[in-house]
Amino acid sequence: MRFYLQKAAFYVVALWAALTLNFFIPRWMPGNPVDILISKLSAKGPVSPATRHALELLLGTNSNEPLWKQYVDYLGNVFHGDLGVSVTYFPASVTQIIGQTLPWTIGLIGLATIISFVLGILLGQLAGWKRGSWLDNVIPVTTMFQSVPYFWLALILLYVFASIVPIFPLNGGYDVYSVEPGFNGPFIGSVLYYGALPALTIVLSSVGGWMLGMRNMMVSTLSEDYILTAEAKGLHPRRVRTVYAARNAVLPSFAGFAISLGFVVAGSIVTEQVFSYPGIGSALLNAVQSNDYALMQGIFLVITISVLGANLLVDLLYAIIDPRTRARA
Repeated sequence: MRFYLQKAAFYVVALWAALTLNFFIPRWMPGNPVDILISKLSAKGPVSPATRHALELLLGTNSNEPLWKQYVDYLGNVFHGDLGVSVTYFPASVTQIIGQTLPWTIGLIGLATIISFVLGILLGQLAGWKRGSWLDNVIPVTTMFQSVPYFWLALILLYVFASIVPIFPLNGGYDVYSVEPGFNGPFIGSVLYYGALPALTIVLSSVGGWMLGMRNMMVSTLSEDYILTAEAKGLHPRRVRTVYAARNAVLPSFAGFAISLGFVVAGSIVTEQVFSYPGIGSALLNAVQSNDYALMQGIFLVITISVLGANLLVDLLYAIIDPRTRARA
């Protein structure tokens, strides 16, 4: 119980610190979202001081209030689910924009990250168990894809499989001309078809690292005394490989998986720009270009919760896989 209480207290403090930075950093940036919005509205006529003050209240940047008062109001609004109004997509709220774009990012990059992790761990486990096999010799080829800049690999695959050999579409998240968005077969099939090439790019660029890390840990673990003891007892090789060797070798990979899974949202910017994918990364880029404080804060909050949630999940899994973690707490 003490272990779980310590973890809960740590993540509560980390969340508060992240929320505080999330409030102050956009306000330290040059520019003002109210001026940007007024410049858009001024094309239709002059904007009165009363209108400007109303926009400041709407966007949460009231210059007549002290910064600490804005900070307290911001924390209260966050805990009530009110993330403000987006300047970039005005008059849509930040919650609406995130609700529309986040499922695309989680569906594509989240699933692709999980697939690459599981595939890399399984293949790395076999490569470490059978050192010198053909699978072990394939690892340098897979790590070559990881060393190639991601956007360059994405552009090459896009050029080959969407332009020269038009197997996949060039851009977009689904066929906007022939299917109706919703929970139906044609729409789901179109989403899978349009997301296949971006997902393949993510898997190719990351599976090699998971394979190499798991393979090296398997080689190190197989030299331990408890592996020799398990083999001397006459246990089945599959049991020795999975229960004794792989279970301990996979522990360091979980920490890296937590970081990569937590940064799914942050790492989606390049992917979605190359493939023109309608995810949260594109919304974040537009928010930065427009100095959209509210939308930036909302997306950063999602990134923070993703990272903290992923790390918390891995900490709990650590405690289950390796009971010694709870004993040391």
